Amino acid sequence: MLNDRCPFPIGTPQLMIYSGAAITLAVFGFNLLGDGLRDVLDSRL
Repeated sequence: MLNDRCPFPIGTPQLMIYSGAAITLAVFGFNLLGDGLRDVLDSRL
């Protein structure tokens, strides 16, 4: 996503910021989902 926006960093830097924020939120969401699933499914905790 970020490489698609590289030709336009000078005129429209918000395109790179929005793409980076979307990637960050997706990774954070999957991390939270994985932690939640581990807590629910792991009987040792």
